[in-house]
Amino acid sequence: MHKFSGVDYYNIDSLLSEDELMIRDTVRDFVSAEIIPVIEKHNREGSFPIQVISKMGELGLFGTTLPQKYNCAELNNVSYGLVLQELERGDSGIRSFVSVQSSLVMYPIFTFGSEEQKDFWLPRLATGEKIGCFGLTEPDFGSNPGGMITKAQKVDGGYLLNGAKMWITNGTIANLAVVWAKLDGVVKGFLVEKGFKGFTAPEMKGKLSLRASVTSELIFDNVFIPDKNLLPKTTGLKNALMCLNQARFGIAWGVVGAMMACYDSALNYSKSRIQFSKPIAAYQMTQEKLVFMLTEITKAQLLNYQMGRLKDKGILKHTQVSMAKRNNCEKALEIAHIAREILGANGIIDEYPVMRHAANLEAVKTYEGTHEMHTLIIGEDITGFAAFD
Repeated sequence: MHKFSGVDYYNIDSLLSEDELMIRDTVRDFVSAEIIPVIEKHNREGSFPIQVISKMGELGLFGTTLPQKYNCAELNNVSYGLVLQELERGDSGIRSFVSVQSSLVMYPIFTFGSEEQKDFWLPRLATGEKIGCFGLTEPDFGSNPGGMITKAQKVDGGYLLNGAKMWITNGTIANLAVVWAKLDGVVKGFLVEKGFKGFTAPEMKGKLSLRASVTSELIFDNVFIPDKNLLPKTTGLKNALMCLNQARFGIAWGVVGAMMACYDSALNYSKSRIQFSKPIAAYQMTQEKLVFMLTEITKAQLLNYQMGRLKDKGILKHTQVSMAKRNNCEKALEIAHIAREILGANGIIDEYPVMRHAANLEAVKTYEGTHEMHTLIIGEDITGFAAFD
């Protein structure tokens, strides 16, 4: 099998530390050994490769930026981005699993949780012994999460939770859901554990994208949540949006892995595919496509690199994350489509990863804020006018 050696036309590796390069290469090797050989089978079957969860835990891929006292690796944000980049070269569903576990479950528990909640959940989530999911999106409220109708009501010793969430990664296999609900009109975070009476998480079937990922509904029918399971430091919708900002950071890095997989596949194919007595790579039209792909990958890598360094300095703005998420997802999908063209008829079979990445990226471009919503987030920042209404 062709060994993947990365795509780095602008020598961005020279900007990375030895530790960052070692982490990146460790995950790259893991993906080549553990993900690539099994992912097409899981994509066909619509199943998640459960066997890789504990291996990812052993490598320290969950909650990588959180403190070592919780069994986490305590790495910087550039390292975390590189981890997700390499995982998405394998599959968007694998990266989604790690994004949710890290950015949408461990991050809110670490940021908004009690000491008891952190001490109990974070070490178990770090190893993959426990799996988490994040319940914000509802059947009728995606881009407008503030319209949510899931409600919590205070009762003796806790809360009663009623409502439903939709499009929840990991939901059916999760031991814990971080659920956002309105309590007296204020959005609060709750830890809903598997087995709580009235809580069900049926898996959503029929997906043509993210097939190697578990996507679920979460249904709450008078679910009793004990007092100790309220995330005590949550004070409104902005806390849930802080979690999404963490996830968007990871997506912007992740899709570069999908770009690299598609480009690498198309480049190698074009050099070996002979038409009219020479490789198609020797034709101007193919070269134009390859150069476009490589240029967009390089631009995305530079966006990510600076975004990661700004985040490590603590001065990254959420609008800057929106720019990287918006640009990189759009260009990744474009690159997947162009790679498909270069592969011709072979582009539609799963001997090659391109069509799977293209299908996955259709979802990735939409989730954690659509292209249009990120346009308006940046638009408001630069003009001072909110155009959401």
